[in-house]
Amino acid sequence: MADHYEVLGVSRDATTDEIKKAYRKLARELHPDVNPGADASERFKSVTHAYDVLSDAKQRQQYDMGGQSGGFGDSGFGNFGDIFETFFGGGAGGAGRGPKSRRERGQDALIRVEVDLDEIIFGTHRDIEVDTAIVCQTCNGSCCQPGTSPVTCDICHGTGSVQRAVRSLLGNVMTSSPCGSCRGYGTIIATPCVTCQGQGRVRARRTVAVDIPAGVDTGLRLQMPGSGEAGPAGGPNGDLYLEMKVRHHDVFSRNGDDLLCTLEVQMTDAILGTNVTLKALDGDIDVELHPGTQSAEILTIKDRGVTKLRGNGRGDLRIGVQVVTPTRLDHKDRDLISQFAARHKAPEPILGHFQQGLFAKLRDRFLG
Repeated sequence: MADHYEVLGVSRDATTDEIKKAYRKLARELHPDVNPGADASERFKSVTHAYDVLSDAKQRQQYDMGGQSGGFGDSGFGNFGDIFETFFGGGAGGAGRGPKSRRERGQDALIRVEVDLDEIIFGTHRDIEVDTAIVCQTCNGSCCQPGTSPVTCDICHGTGSVQRAVRSLLGNVMTSSPCGSCRGYGTIIATPCVTCQGQGRVRARRTVAVDIPAGVDTGLRLQMPGSGEAGPAGGPNGDLYLEMKVRHHDVFSRNGDDLLCTLEVQMTDAILGTNVTLKALDGDIDVELHPGTQSAEILTIKDRGVTKLRGNGRGDLRIGVQVVTPTRLDHKDRDLISQFAARHKAPEPILGHFQQGLFAKLRDRFLG
């Protein structure tokens, strides 16, 4: 083992300040970020270890007396880094794990998609424009200019990390940190792709074909695996999430898998009964009003609601009847109504609890 004083270039009676000054000078010359040579890297390790020993009064005294320096790490148990290597397969900083990969998974993306109520009855198809990251077509994700490839880092020799000895309460400990030259990758891209600037991906707009299933509702998220952003250096794509929003409809509303609407009918039609043709979201529907139909009565049309997202079949169309009372009557109409009222005398009004309005009644019956 080289003499620590010779490594630092100081005499054996050098002061602490002289040792520190010599170390700083050599460290500036030999640091891997300044001097990438392999010899410089080894000398930098030796200089650092020598300074760690001689800057500590107890270790320096032990070293001058001819004993081994380094405290616990050199006291018969072997180097402290060797203990980590025994148990964890690498140095104290995890150098045994090897260099990290430039290939990473791309980020997930979230897009909000608006659909109309009639589109979710049977489902629909959409071609959605997405602004995202795609694999660079020039380098095919390699990050290098075509015809070139990454080169092994001269500082870490492809390991992606550098080791140095540091002092601790347990003595000198070998620690590992990412290589500053290659940033832990173990290789350096000497000629990056000019199109993607060495990222392996570029921003672009692409079209994603989406089959939106029947029965989706506002807030529901659909996952499309592998349709998100391309990862760096040709890494796998993330996922694309589509958050649904069903637009408001002026006539129909939704309650689960059922469709709800109201139907206004004239008083005479409610009394005598009639047949009505309604324009539903998926075609015309013939509705029969029986004689004596009352306001807030619910008519149920089976299997004309929304197709169920999970399971088979469809919900129902539920129609709330609103009987419209005429407000403008001529003398002839008044005479006829008066004659009708005289023949069908209504019961005396009875004072009771407050009666809720038509729409509240419809709501309670719809949701009940």
